[in-house]
Amino acid sequence: MTQLFALHSAYGLATAVAALDGGLLGARGERLLVPFHSSRVPETSVGIIADPALATLRARFDRIEDLDELVGPLHPGSWDPEPADLPLLRRLLTRAWGLDDDLEILLQSPQVAPARTLMLVFPHARITIVGDGLMTYSPMRIALPHTVTARIGRVVHADVVTGIVPLVGSPHAEPVPVPPEAFGVVLREVADAVAEDAAPDHTAPGDVSTVLVLGQYLSALGLVSEAEEVALQSAMIDRAAAHDPQRIVFKPHPSAPPRLTDALRDRAAFHELEFDEYRGALSAEMVAERLDARAVIAGFSTALPTVQTVFGREIDAVGADTVLARLSPYENSNRVPATIVDALTRRDSPYRDPERMQLLIDAVGYVMQPGVARHLRARAEELLAAITPADRDRYFDAERLTALRLPGAPTEGAVRRALRPAGGVGRVEELRLTATGARRRLARAWRAIRGR
Repeated sequence: MTQLFALHSAYGLATAVAALDGGLLGARGERLLVPFHSSRVPETSVGIIADPALATLRARFDRIEDLDELVGPLHPGSWDPEPADLPLLRRLLTRAWGLDDDLEILLQSPQVAPARTLMLVFPHARITIVGDGLMTYSPMRIALPHTVTARIGRVVHADVVTGIVPLVGSPHAEPVPVPPEAFGVVLREVADAVAEDAAPDHTAPGDVSTVLVLGQYLSALGLVSEAEEVALQSAMIDRAAAHDPQRIVFKPHPSAPPRLTDALRDRAAFHELEFDEYRGALSAEMVAERLDARAVIAGFSTALPTVQTVFGREIDAVGADTVLARLSPYENSNRVPATIVDALTRRDSPYRDPERMQLLIDAVGYVMQPGVARHLRARAEELLAAITPADRDRYFDAERLTALRLPGAPTEGAVRRALRPAGGVGRVEELRLTATGARRRLARAWRAIRGR
């Protein structure tokens, strides 16, 4: 048996390795790692095949075959061969990679190439989805062919939102949660491999109480203006100051300009707090651990649940409600992660209980993807029938509720009912076409009567 791991992120690799170490992936066969880049410009980032901090994780595999090198100069995300070429590719890759007939593919991002391509190239292989953080809790973005979905047997994910079942691969794929303790062991292993000069100052973490603030550069996503982003991050400094630390450490987004940090430094000075900036190679989760951070504050950073569940740190979020309101379209892939973070950190959140959280995620997932997640409609109706108007407006779009005929949808006026599509066209257009057809039939009948 061969297990082929097609992975692109450090988080996904850590999840797979923790599952392997915990014996969660079945009988020991040959383990083949097929890494690839997912960034739009691969030359500007270090992939998991070259990152020195991931060397011990790569050593868990028997062989490595670089997919970037195989398909280059084509970007892996553009590897979409013609259907007629798939049998030829299957024979070539089977020979080149020395694959067995008994093949299991464990992959990230099944909706897009190259993962989707590999699933089509090997039509008889069993499929396991490897989670990539909070995105795993979202439904599929597209409807995959039944010949693919019927083979997805498992979803392996780091259990960072304890008790919540991921929607990717549902309802048939079996969830395989990786225990937080096992995942934490692998994250610490990666952190230990980072050069000491790249790590933040942690010489005496017990002597300096610290709060970590994470930047996300939301203005680059078009969600907020740069001025609004400065205001949001300044509010994070205020929230951090409320924890009464001696020091604030800010970890900016790698693409964020330095001028954003300058405003935060001034805000920390207003609170008479020491302010440090960290731009090293450690993940946000491990920066918090190295600093022994009292709390971690962010916007809707997907690191927050991991920090809380795996390392037991207090978390807080600023501006998650703004992000939820501005994400567009509604099915934006960041919606479920933002919903989870908001539900975990809201002061008045009624969704921290796993059952309530699962109901919220199921409802949001259905409204995002009513075709792919049609099995969740009853769950959405259950939540929306009892939700408060404020929470309905916070997590759901009124037009989506109307289009899906869900509880809580705004009452339609006469004009809206007339314009609402029915059978592919609006009612007004339907009446116009009916009248036009009737006139044409009448004209033909009149010509027949007159003998023309």
